Parts: sequence; C-alpha cells; structure tokens
Amino acid sequence: MKDLFSKKKYATIPSERPKRDIPEGLMNKCSKCGTIQYSKELEKNLKVCSSCGHHYRLNAWERIAMTLDGGRLTQYDEDMESVDPLTFPGYEAKLEQQKAKSGLKDSVVTGEGTIDGYPVVVAVMSFDFFTGSMGSVAGEKITRAIEAAHSKSLPLIIFSTSSGARMQESILSLMQMAKTSAALSRFQGDGGLYISVFTDPTTGGVSASFASLGDYNLAEPGALIGFAGRIVIEQTIRQKLPDNFQTAEFNLQHGQLDKVVHRKDMKSTLSKLLDLHGVKKEESIDAE
Repeated sequence: MKDLFSKKKYATIPSERPKRDIPEGLMNKCSKCGTIQYSKELEKNLKVCSSCGHHYRLNAWERIAMTLDGGRLTQYDEDMESVDPLTFPGYEAKLEQQKAKSGLKDSVVTGEGTIDGYPVVVAVMSFDFFTGSMGSVAGEKITRAIEAAHSKSLPLIIFSTSSGARMQESILSLMQMAKTSAALSRFQGDGGLYISVFTDPTTGGVSASFASLGDYNLAEPGALIGFAGRIVIEQTIRQKLPDNFQTAEFNLQHGQLDKVVHRKDMKSTLSKLLDLHGVKKEESIDAE
C-alpha cells in the first residue's frame, strides 16, 4: 500500500517549445498573395513569385546581372554623386544614409555592355536609393549616357523606377526632365534606337520625361506607371478609379505601352528588338 500511494516523478511537457533561430532573410513573403518562399528559390526564379507572378523590385545591380551578358558593365561616371546645392535641411545626412543603405552613390547606374552579343548603352535606376528620385546627378548621368550612345551609334536602353523628381533639389531636379528629353530628341533625330523599360514603380517627373519617350515602351507585369498618385487624381476629378488603374496592363490597354514583358522574357525580347533593327553583334564589329 505504501508503494501504491507514494509520490512518483513523471516527465513534464514544457508549456512552450524552445524557439528555433531562423536566419534573417531565409524566407520571403509575397506582398501580393502572401505565399512564403525560400529566398534562394525566389532568386532562382528571378525574384518573381512562383504562385501569383508578382515581380519583386530589383536593385540596379540585380537588373544588370539579369540583363547584360555575364552581368558585365563598363560603367560611366561611377564617381559622380549628389551634393546639397540648396542647403536643404537634413538632405546631406539623408544622402549619406542612402549611400550606406543601397551601396550606390545615386539612383542610377549607367554604362555599356552587351545583350546576346549586341552592344548597348544602359541606364538602370534603383528604387532603393532615395526611392529612385531624380536629382541633378541622376539627370546628368542619364543625359551623358544618351550622349554616349549618340556618339558611339549604339542603342540605348533605360530601365526606369522612380518616385519622381527629388524635392530637396527643387528646380534643379525639375530641369533634368527637359535636359534628358532634349538629349533624347537629338539622339532619336539622328536615328538612334531607344528602348524604355518601365519597372515598378515609375511615377512623377521620370514618367513624364525620358521614360515615356522610347521608340519602344516596354514594362514588367503589374508595374505601377503614372504621374500623380491615385488619391490625388480621385480627389481632383471626384471619381472612383478602376482597381487596375496605372498598372502596366492598364497602360497597355490604353495605348501607352507597346508590350508588357515577363522578367524571364525581357532579355530575349530586347535581343530580338536589337536584331530587328540591324544592330551588329560585338564579334562582327571586332572582325571588321
């Protein structure tokens, strides 16, 4: 009897299981459909959601790696960086923060490389530097890239993504709209080929200037493209806008784009356009 009623020790189940440390950046949750995917698998899929096809934003160097042969770029003006021409409060400190965060000196990378052997001049904007805003340096670098394409008789491709003109540089930023557009007018007037690619998002002064002036205007699926924001427009016209308003597909439907191109098809599409226009492959030029 004594043994029957004696206290016995039983194993206890902890109320909470020990938490496993999951390395930061191992998983990604799609902002559109909520699907959780391994980051490595997402990168293999060119940062496109395998469930819904949502195109994640790319930085400039990711875009270059996917587009140019071997990811090789002979960079232009790589030491050019923004200053604070108007002594705007806090701007200088924010510039340093943006440089540290993005690893870039401004919101665009320019240079030349090849696509399937076709030589091109490219300008690739990056939303992770000051939301891709266009200041004096971005406008100057894009203008110089246009002029380089002009002087070398090379096709020009610009990948745009931007929140618009950079307010901290005021009129100096707005002037870049006219400067880039004028350079494009001279380039195209002499027969230069310009392919513009809209990526998410392309808005404000960039969408109202060089981004919309391509001989071909392409866009990635779902990219937001417009000048003013939805709320501003709805409040101005006092009307409810369609749910897909300002998407790439909406712009295509209304004649503002030539084609919406999936990221996996972008390089081959650009290659076909270059071939269509008789651009000589680099090896052919070397042979001459």
